[in-house]
Amino acid sequence: MKRLLPTLLLLAAFTFTVTPAQAHDRPTTLRVATYNIHAGAGSDNVFDVDRTAEAIASLDASVISLQEVDVHWHSRSQWRDLATELATTLDMHIFFGPIYSLDPTTPGAPRREFGNAILSSYPIVDAKNHEITRLSTQVPNPVPEPMPGFPEVEIDVNGTPVHVYSTHLDYRPDPAVRQAQVADMRRIMRCDHGEPQLLLGDFNAPPEAPELRPLWRKLSDVWAKSGQPDPGYTYPASAPDRRIDYIAASKRFKVKSAATPTTLASDHLPVVAELTLR
Repeated sequence: MKRLLPTLLLLAAFTFTVTPAQAHDRPTTLRVATYNIHAGAGSDNVFDVDRTAEAIASLDASVISLQEVDVHWHSRSQWRDLATELATTLDMHIFFGPIYSLDPTTPGAPRREFGNAILSSYPIVDAKNHEITRLSTQVPNPVPEPMPGFPEVEIDVNGTPVHVYSTHLDYRPDPAVRQAQVADMRRIMRCDHGEPQLLLGDFNAPPEAPELRPLWRKLSDVWAKSGQPDPGYTYPASAPDRRIDYIAASKRFKVKSAATPTTLASDHLPVVAELTLR
């Protein structure tokens, strides 16, 4: 027995010093999604935030980008704080990045805000609300100018920092503003020094749109990489005929699968993907 004791101590030391490193090096499967929630209104234009929460929960994703999120914004969403309500219901961390933050219509009421949000089951280590070029819908005769609403979070995925961005690009037929927005996003995302990145959102343009091409120089269109024969149409939800919602991933991710689950909880379909973080 005395002869075995040093060997057992050596094995114990080996277990505690080597195994954590090996676990850290193993690929991590990450389930991510993007969903334009239409301010909590379904394809029937009926506001029902419980229905929205159920649709998001059914995605079973640990990282979710949301667009068209109202926070005390309008009577259409009963002046409710959808960001906080959804995070509480889903038991997830959240960062909300307003595009608009306006004075309340009633003195003493909360500020009226509308924008994008990121939900995460992983801890949020850092968060920023970046500015990109926008053409405001809230002022007469708007001109393109820097405005907030491009939120970024850094999450800790089993010890690996991952940067997640949520975006909603301009909807107008003229691609000029979207072109400027793509340039802005690429400039901002270059600051992460090779760490894994996810760009999720409603791009309001089809995959072949010229203004989106610069994105694909450094990021992969997850749907295109998934090998799905389905075109992945996401809008309108009741009879989708175009793909305008995207999950884009940096080279540290490998695509396992992608889907557009059927739901009428919004006028868009969500996109969900399983990725391997290498």
